[in-house]
Amino acid sequence: MAYRIALNFEDGATRFIDCNAGETVLDAAFRQKVNLPMDCSDGVCGTCKCRCEAGAYDLGDDYIDEALTADEAGEGLVLTCQMQVSSDCVIAVPVPASACKVRPAEYGGTVTHVDLVSDGTIILNLRPDDPAALAFLPGQYVNLTVPGTGETRSYSFSSKPGADEASFLIRNVPGGRMSEWLTTRAEPGARMTFVGPQGSFFLRDVDRPTVLLAGGTGLAPILSMLEVLADEADEVDQPIHLIYGVSRDGDIVETDRIAALAARLPTMSWEVCVSDPQSAQPLKGHVTDFLTDEHLNAGECDIYLCGPPPMVEAVRVFLRERGVDPRHFHYEKFAPTETAITAVAA
Repeated sequence: MAYRIALNFEDGATRFIDCNAGETVLDAAFRQKVNLPMDCSDGVCGTCKCRCEAGAYDLGDDYIDEALTADEAGEGLVLTCQMQVSSDCVIAVPVPASACKVRPAEYGGTVTHVDLVSDGTIILNLRPDDPAALAFLPGQYVNLTVPGTGETRSYSFSSKPGADEASFLIRNVPGGRMSEWLTTRAEPGARMTFVGPQGSFFLRDVDRPTVLLAGGTGLAPILSMLEVLADEADEVDQPIHLIYGVSRDGDIVETDRIAALAARLPTMSWEVCVSDPQSAQPLKGHVTDFLTDEHLNAGECDIYLCGPPPMVEAVRVFLRERGVDPRHFHYEKFAPTETAITAVAA
């Protein structure tokens, strides 16, 4: 039996490999031409030390304490030369992908649908040439090339891994290269290329109450996460709460999809808030206005936040002023133009 291992490098690049039962992660990586850091390969030097962020594994007892202490092992650190997995895993590798001779994966796809769902939001659907080969973690992004140019733009998947079509929730930026192409020239059958996946903002195991905060098109990676959670609803016993915030009523999109996901995920609740005081929505304000003590659970919670930099900073200040230190706080902020995503996670 083979398991899928996501190697998430220091620079945010991710490479997926298959690891056979009884095979060490280090050997599996080398077999697939990924040169993970190593020296002795015998559990002595500690050079291959990484962190397992999700999944089940066994380290055996064939390594010395100087290479990996009991405290380090208890915190999820692993020696890939000793690590044998018994499930799919996500492993954080503390070096850039280039140091392991890993090149970004390139993909091609065909446009199936472009929909201007609001003045400010575009939904793009692509059918990858090989959907099975397009592996990513829910929450990650890729760099799409603007057709006819050498320019790229970074967009998070709003679809789940393994879907027949990849979808993206894209901000319509007046004068933007990608926005202009999508709204005036894109049509079904057009070809697009992209590189990735990238990013350390992705869904981890849900072991405690989880709060999802999305601002504008920052909803995209949150939708990808929710798709996966809805598929695994029988295994999710923790409350999941989404607060989706926008500036104007016209910016609200994908609520039917959110409602459908909530119907499949019994522990999920959600709400939409609008910062415009003239909004027709019942909740007027910012996402921090609707974060309650119950959601934060005295800090025993995980928070996933994706939105523009002012929103990310506002949530950080809110938590600090409330004296709440979440067990895990993962966030990604994107620039106010279409040019880039700044992927940051803590």
